[in-house]
Amino acid sequence: MSNIEFQNDLERLLAIMPPKVTSNLTQEGLNDVIEIVLDIGRPAEVRHSGGRIEKLGIDVVNDDDISFVTSHIQEFTHDNRSGIPGTLHRISAIRNRQGKVVGLTCRIGRVVTGTIACIKDFCTQGKSILFLGPPGVGKTTKLREISRLVADELGKRVVIVDTSNEIAGDGDVPHPAVGASRRMQVAQPELQKDIMIEAVENHTPEVIVVDEIGTEAEAQAARTIAERGVMLIATAHGNCLESLIKNPTLSDLVGGIQSVTLGDDEAKRRASQKTVLEREKQPTFDIVIEILDRNTLAVYKNTSEAVDYILRGWPIRPEIRKVEGGGKVENIVYQESVETLKNELKQELKSQEVQTPKDNSMNFSFSRQEYVEKVKPLKKVYLYAVSRTIVEKLIERLDLNVEITRNVEDADIVIAHKNYAKGGAKIINIAQEYRIRVFYVKTNSMAQIQKVLKDALDIQPGDVESKQGYTDATESALDEAKAAIKMVMEGAKEIELTPQNQHIRKLQHELVEQYNLTSVSIGDEPMRRLKVMKK
Repeated sequence: MSNIEFQNDLERLLAIMPPKVTSNLTQEGLNDVIEIVLDIGRPAEVRHSGGRIEKLGIDVVNDDDISFVTSHIQEFTHDNRSGIPGTLHRISAIRNRQGKVVGLTCRIGRVVTGTIACIKDFCTQGKSILFLGPPGVGKTTKLREISRLVADELGKRVVIVDTSNEIAGDGDVPHPAVGASRRMQVAQPELQKDIMIEAVENHTPEVIVVDEIGTEAEAQAARTIAERGVMLIATAHGNCLESLIKNPTLSDLVGGIQSVTLGDDEAKRRASQKTVLEREKQPTFDIVIEILDRNTLAVYKNTSEAVDYILRGWPIRPEIRKVEGGGKVENIVYQESVETLKNELKQELKSQEVQTPKDNSMNFSFSRQEYVEKVKPLKKVYLYAVSRTIVEKLIERLDLNVEITRNVEDADIVIAHKNYAKGGAKIINIAQEYRIRVFYVKTNSMAQIQKVLKDALDIQPGDVESKQGYTDATESALDEAKAAIKMVMEGAKEIELTPQNQHIRKLQHELVEQYNLTSVSIGDEPMRRLKVMKK
C-alpha cells in the first residue's frame, strides 16, 4: 500500500480493561498511545508515542482491577507475557516477591503498512538485513510488514521465529498482518536460538525472521543460518551500528573485531598506530538499518565497508530514507556509493597518471589529481605516505603560509604518494567525500615534493619573488638539470651545470638519480657545481 494505514483491534483490548480505565478512554484517544500501565496503588497511566504520560482519573488501581484483566487473558508464560488471541496486543506482568501480579503493562499492537516503502528495494534483493533502534520506534512493526511483503508479493517461503508471539500475535493462528508467513512459537526466550536452528533444519525456509537477537548464542545461530544461504531479517539490541560493534556479545553479527599489530610500512600507509582494531570475519548481515524514528531510516548498504570505516575512524555517512505523510518516499544521499568513488578514482588515475621516463625519452611533467573545481586559497595540507620532514623544510624555505594537519577532514589539499594510490586507497575516498583536492608525488624526493606542493598551492613563476621578496632560483636550477639529463640520455658524454649552493646541488643530485644517471660535485665554493654523466 502506498499510504500508511493503522489497523488495530482496540475494542478487544478495551474489553479486558477495568471500568475505571475504559470510562476515561475512547478508541480515538488511543491513536498515538503505546501502552496502558496499571500498577496497584497508583492511577492508571496512558503513555503516548511522543513521550507524554497521561493519568486516567484520580482513582488508584487495586487488586480487583488487576484480577479483572488477568481473568480475561491466557495464563502468563515463563517470561511473564500474555496476549489476546488473534491480536497483536501484549500484556506483561510485574510480580512481587511472592509471585503475585501487582502491575500490568498493556502494549498496544498495531498493523502499520507503508513504513517499509522507502526500503522496499533492499527487502527484495535477497540480502540479510539487521534493524537497530531503541524500544518503541517500530522495529517489530517493520519485521511484520517485511514478512508479508516477502511471503505474499515475492512468493518466498518465510518462517517467523516468534518469541513471546511478538510478531504474529497471540494464539495458534498467525495474525493476517504477516501474510502467508509460517510462524514457530518460542515457549521461553532462552530457547530462541534452538528454534532458529530447528526452523532451518526442519522447514526448508528461504527467509527467516527473528525479533531481538540479544545473546551470543543467538548471534551464533544467526551466523549458522546465514552460512546456509538463508535470507535473515532480524532486529538486535543496540541503537546504532557503532554501539553494536563495541558490544562483545553481538559484534559477531557485523563481523566481530580483533586487535591487529601492523608492520611499520602498513601503519605508515594507513597513517595510524601500529595496534589497531579490524573486522575479524564476514558480517552475518549484508545490510544494517538504523531506525531513527518511525518513518526515518539510516541505511548502511555495505556492512563490511561501514564496519571497516568505523574501526579506522574514517567518516561514514549512511543513506537516509524517509516516508513522509501520505506515503511519499524521500531519499537523502549524504555520500556517493563507495563503488562510485572507486570507479571515479580509477578513471582519474588512468587519465592523469604520472609520467615516467621510458625508452630514453624524457618527460619532466609532474601531473596532479583534482577532484573539484578551484577552491579558496589553500592553507592546510594532509600528507599521505609523504615525508613530513621534507614538506616542513619546503614550507620554511619558501616561507609558505601552510600548516600540516593530522586530520584529512580539516585539510584543504591532500598530497599522497603515487604508489599507495593504486588499488583505490581509502584515504582518497575520504578526501573525495569531503571534496578535498588530491595531488600525487612519485617519490619522496625534495624536488618532486616541491614541484607538487607549488602546483597544489597554485604558485606561479615569479609569485615567490613578489610575495617574499626574493627569486626562487631552485626552479631554474632544476630546469637546467633536466635539460642536462636529457642531453646525456641522448648521447652526450657529460654536462656541467652552473654553480649552485649546497642545498640546490642536493636537489639536483636527487633528480639525476631518478633517471639512472650519476652526478658528482666539482670545483670549490662559491663555484662548486654538478657534472652529469652516465653510470
